[in-house]
Amino acid sequence: MVYRARDWLRQAERDLEQAEDSQRAGRHEWACFVAQQAAEKAVQALHLHYGQEAWGHVVARLLRELPPQIAVPAPLIEKARVLDGFYIPPRYPNSFAEGAPFEHYGPLQSQEAIEYAREIMDFVRAQMA
Repeated sequence: MVYRARDWLRQAERDLEQAEDSQRAGRHEWACFVAQQAAEKAVQALHLHYGQEAWGHVVARLLRELPPQIAVPAPLIEKARVLDGFYIPPRYPNSFAEGAPFEHYGPLQSQEAIEYAREIMDFVRAQMA
């Protein structure tokens, strides 16, 4: 089987750059979504690094399903749960009672999403080193 973990991690890094670009442009809903994607792809990379395939978009679950020799800190799983809340709502107007998604996200949410995604990526990098 071809080793693709580094490809997934490199794409996660690029996604995080896009989240930062979206935040600077004031597109906070996209910054939140893409930060979630960065974390998801990073954890997928770690699964691949350990020879596992993982499916789905729930970052907290993906972290919990890592091999038992990987001690995932509980606070990191909680941060992943916050990111998981950014998978659908930032993209779809029917996620809220009223208003377009961009009206529900601002710099506080996008900063939190980027910070949490960065922490998850740092954890993944350390595990893959």
